[in-house]
Amino acid sequence: MKPFIFEQRNGIHIVDLAKTADLLQEACEFLRKTTLKGGKILWVGTKKQAQESIREAAASTQMFSVTERWVGGTLTNLVTIRRSVKRLLYIVDLEKTGEINKMPKKEVSSLRREAARLHKNLDGIVGMERHPAAMVVIDIKREDNAVHEANRLHIPVVAIVDTNCNPDLVQYPVPSNDDAVRAIKLIIQSLTEPVVEAMVELGTSLPVPAQPTPVPTPAEAAPAPEPPPIA
Repeated sequence: MKPFIFEQRNGIHIVDLAKTADLLQEACEFLRKTTLKGGKILWVGTKKQAQESIREAAASTQMFSVTERWVGGTLTNLVTIRRSVKRLLYIVDLEKTGEINKMPKKEVSSLRREAARLHKNLDGIVGMERHPAAMVVIDIKREDNAVHEANRLHIPVVAIVDTNCNPDLVQYPVPSNDDAVRAIKLIIQSLTEPVVEAMVELGTSLPVPAQPTPVPTPAEAAPAPEPPPIA
């Protein structure tokens, strides 16, 4: 990380923000080109500070995410992962059709516990039937298994890389604090924008952001009912 550190103060390394900006722009351009070619992106961040930003990025780009736990073999053993997805969809179908209610209570309880576990680990990759074209990662030390699998399969990785990490492990490092919620949110939003722009350019229909329920102002409130006439 030495080339990306501006200075050291009281044992704390200060990242060179000029280099962060340059590398962030490079990563954004890579993701834009990947999307224009029809490639899908897997967003990965299981630490608490990253989960919300990763979910939002995956939702706004209609792509994949891992926010709870990286299941070993998610990339390198995708066939097995797809079997687990099919199992999850099977249990979901049992619930939808009501067939699960015809089963013994003990079996129903077991199936629902299994479904809860599968939902937690697989919800973000249910639609990932083949390897993604790129992966975005927050905290490459925590997600070392994910980075290792991507490297084995030659899947390019864009990652927020803190001063205690090795930037050589990923193809598009973005030097920054990987523990600060605001820093994570800012960088993930910056990485999301070119992906969304590329999807618009391709004519992809994007999800409509949820609108907050309007709160009526006092002027809009219904008038109080008039008192009944006095006989």
